[in-house]
Amino acid sequence: MPVRVEPDRTFREALAATDRPLAGMWVCSGSPLIAELCAGAGLDWLLIDAEHSPNGLESILAQLQAVRGYPVQVVVRPPVNDAVLLKQYLDLGVQDLLIPMVNSAAEAKAAVDAVRYPPHGVRGVGSALARASRWNRIPDYLARAAETISVTVQIETEAAVAAVEEILAVDGVDAIFLGPSDLAASLGLLGEQEHPKVRAAVEHCLSAARTAGKPGGVNAFNEATARDYMDAGASFVLVGADVAVLARGTEALAGKFIPTAPDDGGAPFGGTGDVRPSY
Repeated sequence: MPVRVEPDRTFREALAATDRPLAGMWVCSGSPLIAELCAGAGLDWLLIDAEHSPNGLESILAQLQAVRGYPVQVVVRPPVNDAVLLKQYLDLGVQDLLIPMVNSAAEAKAAVDAVRYPPHGVRGVGSALARASRWNRIPDYLARAAETISVTVQIETEAAVAAVEEILAVDGVDAIFLGPSDLAASLGLLGEQEHPKVRAAVEHCLSAARTAGKPGGVNAFNEATARDYMDAGASFVLVGADVAVLARGTEALAGKFIPTAPDDGGAPFGGTGDVRPSY
């Protein structure tokens, strides 16, 4: 007799169930092992990224399976707002999506349509073949599918900020997420995520989300900035990334044990200051 299973709770439900901001981190390495390691850290949520990271369908599936047993919400960001690609993500069992570069209400509606079956959307029907329904072991999956999926859209351009109220008004948009890096670039302030103009745009959108009764989130690796955004009403924040933690941690380790010469630019094996470790 087949095992009857139920879908996990959505990110939408997790946000509604708490009275504090949820702290999470990016998972960008493409490694199921690293994803599992991060899942057990005690954070509230993870974002598996496929927009700026080496993640395809197979690696996303492996990471979903690796973190399945841990009490952490898992959101996945596709590289583009595309109905065919979103269908594939959903069929893998992705329940919570962060859609990048949503600049208008029309683009937000396209994302929502992509996760709903007809007549309410355009998602292709393949539940018998898909992990999403656990191969039709989730009772009434086709009728319930929309309940098992959350859609967060990313506000990361000047145009999106200008349209944020209309985007928030789209039925099926569960939350918005601010990307200060791209937003800074859009405002002509490349690399200046802390610029007052960028921070004001972020806080404007967080305020709009509160007014609309929907959660707003933001990316902020600087602890003081993250706490400021939480105080400004952010419901969820990404406060780090697996690759950044590993990069800075290994650099700190090297700095403790590897000598450098004044003229070698800090490189252990280069120039006139060639300092090689002895084995």
